[in-house]
Amino acid sequence: MLMCTDPFRELDRLTQQVFGQNAGTWSRPTAMPMDAYRTGDQFVVSFDLPGVNPEAIELDVERNVLTVKAERRPIEPGGQVEMQIAERALGVFSRQLFLGDTLNTEHIDASYEAGVLTLRMPIAERAKPGKIAIAIANSDSGHQQINA
Repeated sequence: MLMCTDPFRELDRLTQQVFGQNAGTWSRPTAMPMDAYRTGDQFVVSFDLPGVNPEAIELDVERNVLTVKAERRPIEPGGQVEMQIAERALGVFSRQLFLGDTLNTEHIDASYEAGVLTLRMPIAERAKPGKIAIAIANSDSGHQQINA
């Protein structure tokens, strides 16, 4: 249903396996972590985007490639500000997901609440399980059909 590649994340994971969990402290942070799961006839993807204005989020789908782009801008408090610590990443973040043919990309529902962007994609009708009739040879009248 979904193919997601991030070679740097795989490198970080391998480094942590070889050198231990503390090795990840120098690895690059994931700017747009996500969860993806199927529930019923929907596929759901949630992205963590805390501090991002909803107007600064762009979603595009082209040829089964979903692109999520978001921009986190600095908070501009009033008056003179002397920054003491600046750990929150700012700028434009982008992530692409390769969606399988089993998803209906024409009916994606997007919502943004409490810093989480949630996308709901219906499973395409052709991907849903179906029943197949089985023909049984009957010596009296030829064939009989049963539904499995």
